[in-house]
Amino acid sequence: MARRAFLTRMAQLAALPFLTAGGVLQGQSKKQLKILMKSAWGSDDPTKAAFPFSHGLALAEAGHEIQIYLLGEAVVLMRKVVADAVMPVGWPAVGEFLGKLKAKGVQIYACGACSRARGVTEADLANYGARFGSPPVFVSLIEWADHIITE
Repeated sequence: MARRAFLTRMAQLAALPFLTAGGVLQGQSKKQLKILMKSAWGSDDPTKAAFPFSHGLALAEAGHEIQIYLLGEAVVLMRKVVADAVMPVGWPAVGEFLGKLKAKGVQIYACGACSRARGVTEADLANYGARFGSPPVFVSLIEWADHIITE
C-alpha cells in the first residue's frame, strides 16, 4: 500500500512542468556561481590531472566564475612542456585546456612552496597567466567560493 502511494505520488510529480531541459526552474534565471577547483593530480595520472582544467573550462563556458588552485604534483603542469605532453584518455593535451582557460580569464594559482620544491618558476606560470599561491591565498579563495570542487 505504501509502495503504491509512493509510486502514485512520484508519477504526479513527474508530470509537473516545473523543470526545463536544463534543470532550472521555469521563470528563474541561472545563478552565476563562484567555484574553486582544487587539485593535486600531476603528470603521473594524465586523465585525473586534466579534470580541474576540463571541468573548469566547461563551468567557465557555462558562465560561472572559476579559480583553480594547484598543489603537490599538480604544479608541474604549469610547465608548458609538461602540460603539452600530458595526454588524458580521450581528451586533448592539458596544455590546450590551459590555453583556453587563460583566454577565458580563469585565474590559476600554483602553491608556492610546492612549486619551488619542483622547480616551477614564475616564467612557467606566466604562460597561463597563473600566480603563486600561499596558505593565506588558499584561505581567501575558500572564503570567496560558493562551491569547492576537489579533483
